[in-house]
Amino acid sequence: MSSHAEASSDASPQPVAVVVGGGLAGITAALALADGGMDVTLLEGRPRLGGLAFSFKRGDLTVDNGQHVYLRCCSAYRWFLDRIDATDLAPLQDRLDVPVLDAERNRLGRLRRTALPVPLHLARSLATYPHLSLAERANVGRAALALKGLDLTDPALDERDFGSWLAEHGQSERAVEALWDLVGVATLNAVAGECSLALAAMVFKTGLLSDPGAADIGWARVPLGELHDTLARKALDSAGVTIGLRTRATSISRTENGRWAVEVPEGPDSSGQILTADTVVLAVPQRETYDLLPDGALDDRERLLGIGTAPILNLHVVYDRKVLKRPFFAALGSPVQWVFDRTESSGLTEVPGTAGVQYLAVSQSAAQDDIDEPVAALRERYLPELERLLPGARGARVIDFFVTRERTATFAPTPGTGALRPAARTRAPGLYLAGAWTATGWPATMEGAVRSGVGAADAALAAQGRPRGHLFREAA
Repeated sequence: MSSHAEASSDASPQPVAVVVGGGLAGITAALALADGGMDVTLLEGRPRLGGLAFSFKRGDLTVDNGQHVYLRCCSAYRWFLDRIDATDLAPLQDRLDVPVLDAERNRLGRLRRTALPVPLHLARSLATYPHLSLAERANVGRAALALKGLDLTDPALDERDFGSWLAEHGQSERAVEALWDLVGVATLNAVAGECSLALAAMVFKTGLLSDPGAADIGWARVPLGELHDTLARKALDSAGVTIGLRTRATSISRTENGRWAVEVPEGPDSSGQILTADTVVLAVPQRETYDLLPDGALDDRERLLGIGTAPILNLHVVYDRKVLKRPFFAALGSPVQWVFDRTESSGLTEVPGTAGVQYLAVSQSAAQDDIDEPVAALRERYLPELERLLPGARGARVIDFFVTRERTATFAPTPGTGALRPAARTRAPGLYLAGAWTATGWPATMEGAVRSGVGAADAALAAQGRPRGHLFREAA
């Protein structure tokens, strides 16, 4: 890595920024700071960008570490896709349509919207949803209206759990399983009883009760690495950002003249140096942030250690034939949660001696019970479940079965977590925080990560008296 930040501090009138962390939050912050006229260096300890939304090679397959989706209401992530010229590679559904398969009753239902205004856009789908009784559907409608009336600025909501609120509003265990947790576990990475009411209310109000198209689903039709590494790196290069991969910051401190010194030790891509900057954005996980923060930067730095983490498990199965006709589906009455067809995006081609191959990714959120299970045990548990859900899999040969685990995939959205999440600004002038775990108001999603980068860059640019660009404002 070049000493771009250090040299620029003397040779250029531009304010200098160092962003630590090359996940979505750090990439976004670096792009926005560069767009705002700052001289930016981005440091990432891994050999790639993208953080926890990345791809890797397994033989001829290009595999995403996990299935990531976004919604039409995710305005910041949509801005990010546009900014890196990737919108066409991660298209949205024309209209929300989620197939929901009940393994125990062998029934298929769908959660679909119409073009009618909120809340009528989901009325027809809810009225015919076969996984709930007539009384349960009516109670769901009443709970949704009560949810719509909650004030998201009320701090008391963060102290309550969503499950008890649902029970108070007439939601049966079946309704929680077949609707509220079906959506909530995938977006919040926690079951209703272990999730902050504030975050759950934000998800459902924004995604299902704000705009008819807010919950339309989008996902990458190419490997995530093509978006979050290849195209993101190209955009950063075009913006003039210096990128240091395999380059980890080990300390941050004040210089005698009030600027910041970021120490980078010797490594594979770095000869070791100290970068000086006017602005530093820490866009790393909460534990790493805790270790790097200088004394006095937060009123109570210890609170960062109170923000827990939650795992996500992904099972990857390659069959010797096509067993799933839909792009994806969600499951009930089974340990299986969501299943996606990743055949085309992985680059999988015909295998000699087969009748056509298909690669499925099974996404398991809130996976505390399974995250450390051996691959053999997971195979024994989940392959029969896929056969129960997909008749075509019963006679199919499994060509490959493997597992990816993210033990600290997200912050845990437990009650009380909202009070622990710090804002972008710290008490130290010129030092800012980013990451999906910061106080974005969103759960730990790609949207939350990008919003955090936007927020940190916005605060830094405001401190420098530099106005934001139009696209940047659209994401805020």
